[in-house]
Amino acid sequence: MYKFISIILLLVIMGCAPENSNITLSSSLQKEVPQLDSSDVAYLTGRFDPAAHPLFEMIDIVHADRAGMYMRKEAYLAFKAMYEAAKKDGVDLVIRSAARNFDYQKGIWERKWTGQTILSNGQNAAQAYPDDSTRARRILEYSSMPGSSRHHWGTDVDFNSFDNSWFETGEGLQVFNWLEANASSYGFCRPYTIKNASRPYGYNEEKWHWSYVPLSKELTEKAALLDDSVFVGYLGDNTSKQIDILDHYILGINNDCNKHK
Repeated sequence: MYKFISIILLLVIMGCAPENSNITLSSSLQKEVPQLDSSDVAYLTGRFDPAAHPLFEMIDIVHADRAGMYMRKEAYLAFKAMYEAAKKDGVDLVIRSAARNFDYQKGIWERKWTGQTILSNGQNAAQAYPDDSTRARRILEYSSMPGSSRHHWGTDVDFNSFDNSWFETGEGLQVFNWLEANASSYGFCRPYTIKNASRPYGYNEEKWHWSYVPLSKELTEKAALLDDSVFVGYLGDNTSKQIDILDHYILGINNDCNKHK
């Protein structure tokens, strides 16, 4: 009798073995999926102080319109080479904005959210757009939600003017044409080109915004792994999932900025 029971138990165990093997295999496969640790998330969402970060460097006032701005060291080194080349061609590149951490971006966002800062279309967002999602989308035409800005990374800079029309005539056109022709030689790309079939989502065109691709490409790939739960801690954060802040805005960039040779 005991021998018969032992045989039955052996058959049951053998019958379950393939299923258990599959479970083990699935677990090992899951471990191969890229994951972000807490330091990655903090960096990508700007929850740090660039002034205290070892990978960042303060921008010399000769290159900027004010003191106290920071960039990633590699990006700033590339910019300085580009700056000198542009200067030889009679083009003056002026950094207007560089690294902005979460708290800085939160200030920009919430001033627009509450109507303290008027939108570029002349409207008070708090009064004109009582619906949260609509208000968020209007602000997102030119300003990032805290935690979602490429400026958090220290790889992106704004040059000369925040007005697209400035880049369409005179000195502005000269600056823009030079950047379009030469910036890629120094690793820079314009992420927010005009929206069309190849870039249907994201921020409106920004002729002033340029990104250092040798660093930002990898950071963009890491940002694609972020979860909606990290976009919190500011007014209107309830809209981040509704408007798909990750796919439509963080990843809604010029495809050329995803390439680096």
